[in-house]
Amino acid sequence: MPRITGRTRISGRTRVTGRSRAVAAGFLLPALLLLGALVVYPIGYSVRRSLFDRSGGTFVGLDNYLALVTDDSLRTAVRNNLVWLVVAPAVATALGLIFAVLTERVRWGTAFKLVVFMPMAISMLAAGIIFRLVYEQDPDRGVANAVWVGVHDTFAEASGFPRARPLPVHPLKAAGDGAYETRTPVRAGVPVLLPLVGVAPGRMPKDARPAHAPATADGQVTGTAWLDFTRGGGGKPNVVDAGELGLKGLRIEAVRDGKVVAAATAAADGSFALPADRADGAVLRLPASNFREQYDGVEWLGPSLVTPAVIGAYVWMWAGFAMVLIGAGLAAVPRELLEAARVDGANEWQVFRRITVPLLAPVLVVVLVTLMINVLKVFDLVFVIAPGSAQDDANVLALQLYRSSFGTDADLGVGSAIAVVLLLLVLPVMVVNIRRIRRESRR
Repeated sequence: MPRITGRTRISGRTRVTGRSRAVAAGFLLPALLLLGALVVYPIGYSVRRSLFDRSGGTFVGLDNYLALVTDDSLRTAVRNNLVWLVVAPAVATALGLIFAVLTERVRWGTAFKLVVFMPMAISMLAAGIIFRLVYEQDPDRGVANAVWVGVHDTFAEASGFPRARPLPVHPLKAAGDGAYETRTPVRAGVPVLLPLVGVAPGRMPKDARPAHAPATADGQVTGTAWLDFTRGGGGKPNVVDAGELGLKGLRIEAVRDGKVVAAATAAADGSFALPADRADGAVLRLPASNFREQYDGVEWLGPSLVTPAVIGAYVWMWAGFAMVLIGAGLAAVPRELLEAARVDGANEWQVFRRITVPLLAPVLVVVLVTLMINVLKVFDLVFVIAPGSAQDDANVLALQLYRSSFGTDADLGVGSAIAVVLLLLVLPVMVVNIRRIRRESRR
């Protein structure tokens, strides 16, 4: 029987001797030292520091942990982290599954997967800057609002003259809800003047023409609606001066006893006419639809939508990661099972739900767990995308950890408590992942 150095064979088993243990310990010692210095010691120090006050000199017990549920900003961070934990991994995994399945059979599937995976090559900081611009409120700069405003204006007519208004000396008065009306009823044969100010040059119709004083006409109530403003100064109020433009498209309504009895639209030179048999003795009203503020889209980075907006940026980055892993698992699915199900009469949805998804369950769990661990540490996107006015509403634990641990108002006790809580949140997910890996290795 050959000699075994460092161990003795007894009753069919190998007994490890002290020498072999020493050799193994020698190999493991550098790794253990690094693990202790970089992992165990920081964790232990953070746990100890979380039990002391801001200065580190007074023991406060669990007060720093209680602050996590009593302080408003910390409660918001905990609540947002729960939203992140539930929504972001599930959405990214679902999109990855859909992309992987739908692109499996198409010829350009590889190119599509490459495009979807490309955001993974971008750093979180760069992605945050990109989406900060995407979510800009100004439709001329923010892509999201440019698309949203374009769709909105397709189905809802935009106001022609937002912020237009009469001056106090004009023959118009406020009629409530943003509308204006003449101070006195109008009469046939008496021209009506409807001067307004406050229209920006860029909002004037391109084909507006110089306004003219209203002319009288038999059987009609006539008038002129114009911008009572002369460039370069000069001019008189309530008088159509040379160079002043007509308010083309302005809607004028004749109202009697609260009902609209006639309506007209101003021509390019601001002139309009209403039938006398309806408008004589009525009040002319400029409805609020003429002056409604231009629709500027959605406030994506406002207090109510900032967290979903940041989650959208995260999903944009990590859906490609999920797609690649799920696609690799999908390539290992036996094709004969799918074909057998189709031969037995199953449609594509049944094949997907009853065969593809169950066979991909181990891969889906890996992706989901990995993303859950990742979102608990998200910091860059929130810090870059959320503006200062909405950062408290988008706050998460990792961001609060940074805010509490650095700066002139740092509280290392609270910061350490947040770090410990993040560790405790990650541990159950890691335990589930380790057990799953062990089960896989036994097969």
